[in-house]
Amino acid sequence: MASVLAQDYPTENMEVFFVDGSSTDNTRSMIEKYTREHDYIHLLHNEFREVSFALNKGIEAARGEIIIRIDGHCTYPENYISTLVRYLFELDADNVGGLWKTLPANDSAVCHGIAIASSHPFGVGASRHKIGSKNIIKTDTVPFGCYRRDVFDRIGLFDTDLTRNQDDEFNGRLIKNGGKIYLIPDLVINYTARNRVAKMRKMYYQYGLYKPLVNKKLGSPATVRQFFPLLFLLGIVVGAILSFVSQWIFYLYVAVLLLYLGIGISIGIANVRKKRKISLLFWMPYIFTNIHLSYGYGYLVGIMKLLTNGTYQVNSNR
Repeated sequence: MASVLAQDYPTENMEVFFVDGSSTDNTRSMIEKYTREHDYIHLLHNEFREVSFALNKGIEAARGEIIIRIDGHCTYPENYISTLVRYLFELDADNVGGLWKTLPANDSAVCHGIAIASSHPFGVGASRHKIGSKNIIKTDTVPFGCYRRDVFDRIGLFDTDLTRNQDDEFNGRLIKNGGKIYLIPDLVINYTARNRVAKMRKMYYQYGLYKPLVNKKLGSPATVRQFFPLLFLLGIVVGAILSFVSQWIFYLYVAVLLLYLGIGISIGIANVRKKRKISLLFWMPYIFTNIHLSYGYGYLVGIMKLLTNGTYQVNSNR
């Protein structure tokens, strides 16, 4: 909240809507205090307690020509809003966003490992807003996003079927309708990662679970990288079975597993000196495996739900 209040954008030209999903901590009372102190801050209630509903409530309540999504688990530079607005018009874009810098939840080795894996190409592929870019680039998605208001008039609001990946679906829909999305690498958002492997595993499972539904809604996959965790999972299972059939398949299977383990350890070694955490040697392979298998398993479950007309009922809370 402090980084939102510290923005250099003129407050007389801003509306800030906090959409509360029946929070059980002191969030609501804290925001109510801010609404009394600042007339541009407003509090809305999200009875559905899902992100897509919250986003749509904020968009419908807003009166401005620019809509910026802000996530509560991040901190933003003081020029965040002003820079996004400037580039939105300079680039003649429909959506612009900054880099996502993943920070550890605390100084433990496991939290550093989660943060490293969540922003490393081996963990998240060519997701440019997570792994970085030197130049402004046209991309398929950005974190949160700064949109022209007329985008929502043209293509609709966020899809309320999606507990996760609503940004991916919306940005995919935007691109299909001729929209342009740009990543601004000089603008860095600090995002605090999960503090436990179990929470991270649940998050990536949900990302994988909703991807097939996103693909169905868009009519095609938005990216190729989303398939690799599923292929990795299938390779682990099928390779183990076929290893009993052929000795050469067994050798190949073991070689691939050793290569995977070696990559994880080498990334751990590269970060031991920087983080001063010797146990990263062991945490990194474990965390990468959890990311890939949980996403891949979620993707497989998502495909099965589509094939059997199953329902998506997942709690997305942290």
